[in-house]
Amino acid sequence: LNPATGELLWSFTEPNTPRWEYSMRAGYGKGVTYGERSGRGVVYISTPGFFLHALDVVTGEPIANWGEAVLIDGFPPSGSVDLLADLIEGWGPWENWNEPYDPYRGLPLELGYITTSSPPIVVNDVVVVGNSAEQGYHQTRIEMVPGDILGYDAQNGELKWKFNVIPRPGEFGHDTWENDAWEWTGDVSSWAPMAADPELGMVYIPTNGATQDFYGGFRPGDNLFSTSLIALDVETGERVWHFQMVHHDIWNYDTSTAPIIMDVVVDGETIPGIFQTGKQSFVYALDRRTGEPIWPIEERPVPQSNVPGEQLSPTQPFPTRPAAYELQGRTEEHLIDYTPEIRRRAMQVAEEGNHFAPLFNPPTHVGNSEGVG
Repeated sequence: LNPATGELLWSFTEPNTPRWEYSMRAGYGKGVTYGERSGRGVVYISTPGFFLHALDVVTGEPIANWGEAVLIDGFPPSGSVDLLADLIEGWGPWENWNEPYDPYRGLPLELGYITTSSPPIVVNDVVVVGNSAEQGYHQTRIEMVPGDILGYDAQNGELKWKFNVIPRPGEFGHDTWENDAWEWTGDVSSWAPMAADPELGMVYIPTNGATQDFYGGFRPGDNLFSTSLIALDVETGERVWHFQMVHHDIWNYDTSTAPIIMDVVVDGETIPGIFQTGKQSFVYALDRRTGEPIWPIEERPVPQSNVPGEQLSPTQPFPTRPAAYELQGRTEEHLIDYTPEIRRRAMQVAEEGNHFAPLFNPPTHVGNSEGVG
């Protein structure tokens, strides 16, 4: 649009595909990110169909000699990348599928769903792309494609690196997936926007939990890098540091916002910080160079599960500063008390529904001997 008049200057519509139609984020506005190539502005867009497009910011035309030809009717001969093809390359369940890859239909639904819900980010001439997988949507199985992070050369669209959010054998964190769950458990995607520090050459990736949201008995262990903030070297895609905010997440406490880059002064020292909010009403304040907490973050004991097969972490991280910004857990003092009768009824509902619970209270079986509620 012309910012002065609102006049439409150009538009771009990706050709329709089943990948777009069955995307969980098909109706969402994704946003765009901006970069430059040979002195001209470029708009980078990742789409619900899980493609990446590079468009001339003035004309809206796909960038020539960028990316690859996507073999789908209506796609431009250049200026696009099939993100899905790069994501599933080397992934065991796909390698064992024994069917040719169909870029039009995308990932067989038996193997899961993958899409995008936030724009990519351009850092030091690298386009970093996150994704949104099945967790939180059609959770009918535990098998799912992992939400690996992809980095592309902003100048030519070539894949530079892929970071495995569920570590494979020999990679850091692989031992946090017991029962060989790394082979078929998925998600751990980065559906929220990312952040970066170009001077440090780092991109910061907030992740969500693994399939399935509320039961993890089949994936014992802390499950890195789920519900974490990960700092990657933007040039190589290698992990610099990480901080896991929830071990073995079964609460859908995934990081749902972009981390905030901000310097703070502590005891007279300026610390380059990064601040990640969570659904638990915590703010995790970290040194963005090292991932070390700016203020102490304590591992504290938390309730354990009585659901058969579930093995929770005995502790979870609790920031000591800043203070929680919203209610955490529920007690009797939180009940409404407009009148004695209303309070009595509220107490009855809370007790019958087992609604008094602390933070990190685990899910239970409903209406049977294995749990309450």
